[in-house]
Amino acid sequence: MTTTADRADVVSSSRTPDKPYREGRGVATAAHAALILWSLLVILPLVWTVLSSFKSSQEVLGNPLSLPSKLRFSNYATAWTTAGIGRYFVNTVIVVGVALVLVMILGAMCAYVLARFTFRGNRVIYYSMLAGLTFPVFLAIVPLFFVLKNLSLLNTLPGLIITYVAFALPFTVFFLHSFFKALPGEIYEAAQIDGAGEWRTFFSVMLPMARPGMASVAIFNFLGLWNQFLLPVALNTDSNNYVLSQGMASFASQAGYAVDFGALFAAVVITVAPVLVVYIIFQRQLQVSVTAGGVK
Repeated sequence: MTTTADRADVVSSSRTPDKPYREGRGVATAAHAALILWSLLVILPLVWTVLSSFKSSQEVLGNPLSLPSKLRFSNYATAWTTAGIGRYFVNTVIVVGVALVLVMILGAMCAYVLARFTFRGNRVIYYSMLAGLTFPVFLAIVPLFFVLKNLSLLNTLPGLIITYVAFALPFTVFFLHSFFKALPGEIYEAAQIDGAGEWRTFFSVMLPMARPGMASVAIFNFLGLWNQFLLPVALNTDSNNYVLSQGMASFASQAGYAVDFGALFAAVVITVAPVLVVYIIFQRQLQVSVTAGGVK
């Protein structure tokens, strides 16, 4: 016969699972609220910048939060030609593009050798690369200045490219080392049995398998190099070789009190747009890389 106490135990046991469910639902709600707030903090300034790029200076100063009375695409033309953003944009694409290709190739090769081969000094080289991540950039400005000057590369795009590669290489090696380390050795051995040399094995077999990591580190390097400001300011003072970060600062400072805010915001949009496009294109590879890293 079922007693009152037994029935109470049954009822209490049936209600117990509801508490973890409610707690999990509360955590999920709080997390979603925080994400929505963070998204608004990021998206609203970007939307405001885009809208302001179509306004006149009077509209920007008079009512910053209003919609533009009409779409002034002339602001983009002014920023691209009169302010010289077009020339700075081309310089930036050349410097960042060449530096990114070089650092990805050299970084992948270095990380592969350090991860897959055992030799004397392997760990010394690896930890020296890691030490490069802790070295503040501003401490290297003076030595870099004299090194580039002695090599006749000061105030030149090739000098800036070499500097970008040097500072992006430690992070690239550190990031890709774990990817190459986790690749199965059986595939490497199969390629060797099939007669592939070390170069063929690396470029045709091992490198494609590390594609998620390559895509992720390429995005991170692109963001860091595209937004670099300190190195160009110190090592590239020729106005004809300015990159976008220098051009934006020069455009804002030279105007004084007569700033064309519409053209200035248009220049900001031109600077930010490539970063958004690159992320949108490669976001899937970045998510796959993060997922793979979490599984490991």
